[in-house]
Amino acid sequence: MARIPRHRRLVLPLLCLLFQGATSLLFAIFVRYNHETDAALWHWGNHSNVDNEFYFRYPSFQDVHVMVFVGFGFLMVFLQRLINADFCAGAVLISFGAVLGKTGPAQLLLMALLEAVLFSVNEFILLSLLGVRDAGGSMTIHTFGAYFGLFLSRVLYRSQLEKSRHRQTSVYNSDLFAMIGTIFLWVFWPSFNSAPTALGDGQHRTVVNTYYSLTASTLSTFALSALVSGDGRLDMVHIQNAALAGGVVVGTASEMMLTPFGALAAGFLAGTVSTLGYKFFTPILESRFKLQDTCGVHNLHGMPGLLGAILGVLVAALATHEAYGDGLQTVFPLIAKGQRSATSQAMYQLFGMFVTLVFASVGGSLGGLLLKLPFLDSPPDSQCFEDQVYWEVPGEQEAETQRPLRTEEPDTQA
Repeated sequence: MARIPRHRRLVLPLLCLLFQGATSLLFAIFVRYNHETDAALWHWGNHSNVDNEFYFRYPSFQDVHVMVFVGFGFLMVFLQRLINADFCAGAVLISFGAVLGKTGPAQLLLMALLEAVLFSVNEFILLSLLGVRDAGGSMTIHTFGAYFGLFLSRVLYRSQLEKSRHRQTSVYNSDLFAMIGTIFLWVFWPSFNSAPTALGDGQHRTVVNTYYSLTASTLSTFALSALVSGDGRLDMVHIQNAALAGGVVVGTASEMMLTPFGALAAGFLAGTVSTLGYKFFTPILESRFKLQDTCGVHNLHGMPGLLGAILGVLVAALATHEAYGDGLQTVFPLIAKGQRSATSQAMYQLFGMFVTLVFASVGGSLGGLLLKLPFLDSPPDSQCFEDQVYWEVPGEQEAETQRPLRTEEPDTQA
């Protein structure tokens, strides 16, 4: 293995200490308990403890936490404010998938910092200024995270990546670990989509729509995976990823009156598009557009996210008082108040998708330029996808020192 540069031991610790110090200072100045957490403020009113939002939101917070850290975490090991913070972390992890194995810890730390800021700004513009509805984050989480990572990967393109391409493949055990991530994500995705929605029928409908969509995307993934392979066998990459596309595609429309049939149709389409993307589109992205997408985030998050945004446009355009009744106030409050028509709400939904793409593409490109700074010490082409570059791997020194010498067997037939 090549000699590790000495400055590597300083870059990451200094960045960590700098960011922790800045965060602590900002918390000391700006962060306070809200009225449901502050002892004095909560007891000023005539509240029952069961009315505290903690009892409704914390179970969803736990589910989303497991999904983000265990689900996405395990899914990517195929290589040798409460809930809103987890959503931001989810977008960052999606972007990591596009550059995984080709970047160092210091680069990923700066990337996460930049993306968290842009994610928050984009989310504020869409949800607060434009009044866009995006409960499960097809736009704000999946589309933003995927295309931020893809544009960043384009700037960091490596023409000599073939030197380490052999390490990008999986083995049987790593595929099993990745399937653990898939199963966790599949099970907890309804909580992920429903966590920020209004209590009651909104959350119930979101869970049902997400579950139906996931089942349909799973079925279409198995069907298409066997169909496009040369010998009819299933591809683990398809099963680990495309089966989850149903959760992405209904993110925006999950709280809307999508109908069970609409959820099934959307999930089946997402699974199909995602599987075909892994099979045919990923090689084209690299050969023609120089986009090296390590985990295929374009297929699981990018394209299904865009489909989910378009689905939200269509369902919003069909919103009526007859279909939603009094529930229109919680799903489309501006339409219920008469400040927008269903058509104008749909146009805002469409505009929100384009705003997200602009933030993701410009932010990802700028982030790529930042990460190309030489002092950040990216791994050389020959050592990409190699754990030992940045991690102490148990037994590696013993393996080098105790490796037996190769001896020739005596020629007994001479």
